[in-house]
Amino acid sequence: MLGINAFRGTPVVAPSGARRYTDEAHAIAARDVEFDWDGVPLHYVPNEPMVTHVVNFMHLVLPEGERAMSATLAEALPLIEDTRLHEEVVGFVGQEATHASSHKGAREHLADLGMDMKPMSRRMDWLVDKILGDKGLTGKAKHAWLCERLGLFAAMEHYTAVVGEWLLTDPALEDAGMHPMMLDMVKWHGAEEVEHRNVAFDAYMYVDGSYARRVRTALLASFTLFVLFIASMNYLFRQDPSTTKGRLWPLQLISATRRGLVPNMKFLITEIPPYLRPSFHPSQIGDMDVAMRYLARSPAANRSSEASAG
Repeated sequence: MLGINAFRGTPVVAPSGARRYTDEAHAIAARDVEFDWDGVPLHYVPNEPMVTHVVNFMHLVLPEGERAMSATLAEALPLIEDTRLHEEVVGFVGQEATHASSHKGAREHLADLGMDMKPMSRRMDWLVDKILGDKGLTGKAKHAWLCERLGLFAAMEHYTAVVGEWLLTDPALEDAGMHPMMLDMVKWHGAEEVEHRNVAFDAYMYVDGSYARRVRTALLASFTLFVLFIASMNYLFRQDPSTTKGRLWPLQLISATRRGLVPNMKFLITEIPPYLRPSFHPSQIGDMDVAMRYLARSPAANRSSEASAG
C-alpha cells in the first residue's frame, strides 16, 4: 500500500533558515549499471499489455524529465554552501543522469519492437526546453524561476519516492511474471529514488523554502504528472503493434489497478496533504534499509561490478 511510514530522522533548521537533514548519512553516488535488452518481449509483463505500458511511462517521459531536473539542481549548486547537501546534490545529479540513459535504452528497445517513440519524445523535449528551461532570465527573476523549478521537482520527487517504495515492497509485478531484467531495472530505479528521496526537497528548502511556493508547486506537479500519464497511456496503447493488446485501455487500466498490478493513481491526490504538512520531510517515506539491500544485490549493478573486476 502506498503511504507514509513512521518518521525516522531529524530535519534540522539551520540559523539561516536553511533546512538540512542530518540522519542516515551515506554518500549518494551514481552506480555503473548494465542492462541487456536481448530477449525482452514487447509485453514484458505476460498477458498484461496495459501493465507493461504503465511501466513504459517511465521509459517514455523520464529521460527528458530527469535531464531537466539534473540541470535545475546543478544550477542551484553554487548557492548551496552546506557541504553535505552539496555532495548529495552532486550524487543526485549523477544518479538522475544514469536513470535517464537507462530508460532511453529501454525506449530504443521498444522502438526496435515496432513502437514509434519519437513523436512523444519530441514533445517531452519541447516541454523541457521551452517550459522548464532557464529562459535566459537574470537577477531576481532568474532566482525566482530557479526556486519555482526546485519546488516543482521536489514535489515530483515525492511521488517518485512513493512509487519507488511500492516497487521495492509490493511483489505484484514479480508474481505476474515480469521479465527479470526489466523487473530489476524498475526496482533498481525505485531503490535509488528512495535512497535520494530527501535531496531535491532539502535543496529547495535551502535555496528558498517558501511554504506558499511549496503548496503551489505540489498542486502543479500533481496535475502535470496526471496529464502526462493519461496522454502517455493513450499514446503507448495506440503505438502498440500487437494484435492481442485488446481494446479500451482505460478499462484495462482500471482492472490492473483493482488487481494491484499498478499503483492507484489517486495517490497523486492523497499524497498532497502529507507532503504539505509543515513537519513533513521525505525521510518519512520508504525504508532506506530495504533500498540499500536491493541495490547491493541488483543484477544490473552486480553485472557491471563483475565486469569491472574481470
